[in-house]
Parts: sequence; structure tokens; C-alpha cells
Amino acid sequence: MLRAVVLAFLCCVHAASGAGTHSLRYFYTAVTAGTGLPEFVIVGMVDDEQIDYYDSVSKKAVARQDWMAKSEGPEYWERNTQISIGAEQWFKANIGTLMQRFNQTGGVHTFQYMYGCELDDDGTKRGFRQYGFDGKDFIIFDKNTVTWTAPVMQAVPTKHKWDADRAYMSYLKNYLEQICIEWLQKYVQYGKETLERRVPPAVTLRHKKARGSADTEVVCHVTGFYPRAVEVTWVRDGQVQLEDRVQSGEVLPNQDGTYQLRKILTVSPEEQGRHSYSCQVDHVSFTERQNYIWDPNMRSSSDGGSPIGLIIGVIVGVLALVGVIVGVVAWKKKQGAPKNYNPARTNDGSDTSSDTAP
Repeated sequence: MLRAVVLAFLCCVHAASGAGTHSLRYFYTAVTAGTGLPEFVIVGMVDDEQIDYYDSVSKKAVARQDWMAKSEGPEYWERNTQISIGAEQWFKANIGTLMQRFNQTGGVHTFQYMYGCELDDDGTKRGFRQYGFDGKDFIIFDKNTVTWTAPVMQAVPTKHKWDADRAYMSYLKNYLEQICIEWLQKYVQYGKETLERRVPPAVTLRHKKARGSADTEVVCHVTGFYPRAVEVTWVRDGQVQLEDRVQSGEVLPNQDGTYQLRKILTVSPEEQGRHSYSCQVDHVSFTERQNYIWDPNMRSSSDGGSPIGLIIGVIVGVLALVGVIVGVVAWKKKQGAPKNYNPARTNDGSDTSSDTAP
């Protein structure tokens, strides 16, 4: 269960990250009482790194990176604490509103908010802003049309209400295209040594007999790389990229902050005799794509490779992300308090718009 939770979180947070891309993202989550988890959580992330955190138990906004703590003073964190407390009130109030709209009278429910921006090395910008309820999209901001999209009928009243405020809509577009990008660039400078480091992967090939057949399973284990984006492909005879009979694992964190990935190719005895197979790896730390040829005569392993690294990665992921997963895990796709409350923090990279209640 813990592994599934971590993988779901990583999928949501990193789905759009790639080589040469920096991202700034914020996640707000409210959950109904009685779960044993914080009823409200805010997390800010730059690229793969969590930069700040707030929850309804501690009621304090704190830095999650030394370079954030060193770059911003006590006033910054106190200000964000007070605004986060206000956001907590807004979300707790409006989770009840949405429960009524969906005809829910009890049980565990989540109300989520996710927004941010991305900047490629070539200057391409992207931005997103959306709300979710109980693991499904509730309402999504369309930056191109400067309107809200309502994927469910319960969000239609919210769409009409928010679309009618044109000044507010213009602000949202400007935030995603300019303000968010400016803060992203600032944060990247704060953590440049960490965020722009390049660590090449170590690659090993192992094989074992498949259970219940004469086939061979060949594991390409790529580990120790940073940043997270990596391309791993099984190739036949040096040319044909293989998709069939290839099992792809998830990119998982290692204990040292790097990442790992495993891809398993299943080869029949007939195919093994007629073709050669190689695992190709491309990463920003390489000057060119690397090719690792499988030797069927190498000593086979009894289990296809030690799972210790995988287990450590999962444990580290759980420990590092336990404060975040309560909200994000339920949101399957990447994609208020008092009515005058501004549900985001000011004077930092978070959004300063003031959504009214849904």
C-alpha cells in the first residue's frame, strides 16, 4: 500500500518534468476529519525538490530545503504561516460545500488545489491551475481561452461565477505567464547547486528464467541519476525499439536524492538465438545516448537483481513525502474560509488570486 501511495504521488508531481525544464508547483489539500491525517496540507515544489510545507497540525510554514531557509528570513515564513492558516479555514469550509453539491453526507472526502508553471531552456512557458474533489477533476483553468472548464456538472455554477469576474481571470493568466515564472527563476537561483546538478546513472543488466516458461527475463537497472528525467529503451539488433514484452517500472527515489528505474525485457529461446538485445539509456548527464548490450552467456541471477535498492527507494519516498501524499495520491490526473479570504501566499511564488467560494 505504501508503495502504491508513493508511486501515485510521484506520477502526479513529476509527470511533466523533463530535461531542460524547471517547474514551480503548489499543492493544497483538505481532507475530512477522522482519518488520522492532517486535515489540511500545503506543499510547494521546485522541480523534484519540496521547498516548503504547512499542515493543520503544526500550523507553521517551514522550509524543506536549506537553500530556501538561508535565502528567506523569519518574516517570510511567519507571513506565509498566517496566510496558510487562512487558506486552511477556506478549504475546510468549502469541502463541506462540495459535499453538499455532490450529495455526500459523510465518509472521507478530499478537496484539492494544484497550480504552477514550467519553463524550458528554450523559453517555452506552461502553466496550470485546477481543483479536484474526491480524486477527480472539479474545475480547470484554461489559460488560452481565459475561462474555467467544468468537467462535472457540479462545477458549472462555480465556472459561471468565476468566469464573470474578468479582472480576476486576467490576473490568473498573468500569474501563470509572468509572476509564477519570475518566482520560479528566483527559486532556481536559490537552489542552483542542487537543482542544476547532473549525476550520470549506473547501468547494470541481469537476467533470470521466467517463471512457468522457457523465456528469459532481462532486467536493465538504471540508478543513481539526477535530474529525474531519463529515457530507457530496449532495442533489438541495434535498431528496433521494443515495446511488446517490456515491463517498465516507476522512477523511484534513492536514499541520496538520486533516482532509479528498471525495465524488464522478456525474450523467448527462439528470439534469443536469432537477435541481439541492448538497453539504451539517454540522460542529460550524457553527451550521447549510451548502449548496453545484453550477453546471454553472463551469469544469471536467481531473482533478476537485488531488490534492496528498490525497497530503500520506496522507504525514502514514504518518509520524504508523508506530509504530501494525503492530498495528491487521491488526485489521479495531473492534469473558499471567509469569502474575502485570499487562499494563497503573497510575496512569494504562490498565487495571490482571491477565489470566492465554489
